Amino acid sequence: MISLSSGSRIFLYQDPMSMRKSFEGLSIAIEETFPGKIFSNAYFIFLNRRRNHIKVLYWDGDGFVIWYKRLEKGSFSNKNKKSSFLDRKDFLMLLEGITPKKINLRYRKNY
Repeated sequence: MISLSSGSRIFLYQDPMSMRKSFEGLSIAIEETFPGKIFSNAYFIFLNRRRNHIKVLYWDGDGFVIWYKRLEKGSFSNKNKKSSFLDRKDFLMLLEGITPKKINLRYRKNY
């Protein structure tokens, strides 16, 4: 289980990624897309083309960690296709397969 702190940033890699890539391949993609953020308190999300596999790469202070999930049925939502930054709520909804029709925000954060 991933424990997300409130200060963590979550980045969604926009292009489909081969799930054969491991630490080195994923970290190269991160450095090319999000330069200088690889050792920050951030989580990087990768999806395959069919969107039924997800990998999350993050730095835990003394090494990289990969979290991997494969769906037996269905696919992960493509609601966040336009944005490369997710908040904690969007990330958890992505993992649970929730696709909201409309979200009413009580307040808006400025990032």
